[in-house]
Amino acid sequence: MTQQSHRFSLKILTINTHKGFTTFNRRFILPELRDAVRAVGADIVCLQEVLGAHDAWSLRVENWPNTSHYEFLADTLWQDYAYGRNAVYPEGHHGNAVLSRFPITHFENLDISVGESEKRGLLYCRISPPELSTSVHVICVHLGLREAHRQAQLTMLSEWVNGLPHNEPVLVAGDFNDWRLRASLPLKRDAGLEEIFTTATGRPVRTFPVSFPLLRLDRIYVKNAHASHPTTLPLREWRHLSDHAPLSAEIHL
Repeated sequence: MTQQSHRFSLKILTINTHKGFTTFNRRFILPELRDAVRAVGADIVCLQEVLGAHDAWSLRVENWPNTSHYEFLADTLWQDYAYGRNAVYPEGHHGNAVLSRFPITHFENLDISVGESEKRGLLYCRISPPELSTSVHVICVHLGLREAHRQAQLTMLSEWVNGLPHNEPVLVAGDFNDWRLRASLPLKRDAGLEEIFTTATGRPVRTFPVSFPLLRLDRIYVKNAHASHPTTLPLREWRHLSDHAPLSAEIHL
């Protein structure tokens, strides 16, 4: 990589939005979530379980936005965004989204569903910061609940990463549902991805359930980059905004 790119840093945030509701869908809190996300000051935001549309809730939920949830969250801070529709049902659909302060020059939503029970996807974005001579490849992830499905999805993720330019930075973030801690080894071995909390402290951080985190489900992986200040955001401020703890980090390219 060039000397120029070594001086460039960005901040990434990942959070499972739980479709804009508190745990058990008791209260709609998307406006509060937007304020919290804005306060982090991230350059790139990876969202999972974000609603693209829901006809029933839009009619009966107070403060429901007139736009999709990812557009509402992007607001005026993130000039570009991409959405990958995964789960589709009669009332609407939800999936992954990426918000970016930098231009998204290309995006694809990759269907990694295994069988018919769970619809899952990888949202890939090629991001081009004007300060960089190379692209930044961002993949927002939400893997399945079954171990066999996750292992197949990890193989698909590795294959996609290996198809990217070999010397350009790759950031992979999201909800891996990997409560058995079986994702990082194959991702490192097969695709050269390093999990940033494991690098810093020896293991992924606990993120679920947010009220008393026990499971290490959410991750940020990097390739051709390194991270500093990997952080679980203060739970006293985020506990009611999602059932997962959000993660952030400074990424140096």
